[in-house]
Amino acid sequence: METVWSLVIVILVVAAAGFIAWATDHHHDAYGIMLPVGAAVASACLTWIILVFAGTGYIAGLTWMPWVLPMAVGIAAAVCVPVLVGRRRTKRDVVALTEILRRS
Repeated sequence: METVWSLVIVILVVAAAGFIAWATDHHHDAYGIMLPVGAAVASACLTWIILVFAGTGYIAGLTWMPWVLPMAVGIAAAVCVPVLVGRRRTKRDVVALTEILRRS
């Protein structure tokens, strides 16, 4: 049961980081609010599952890994995924809008 609570805390931290990443991104109008949150939570959960199945939560000296590493991976995903998607989406929207305006 102790490991389940570590997952809950990791999810809460990375979800908050995802919301903060969305709020601070200049291109957040190009994608939905759940993109950074979803990317952060999915990557953190996958990392946590891999680390727990590897047994790092029960090895002396490595008990920090299922806590800190998923949070770091989730925060990195919350920052990187929206930056990439926001820039690409904005460029594609400009190209599509230009094409529509040329046809008119």
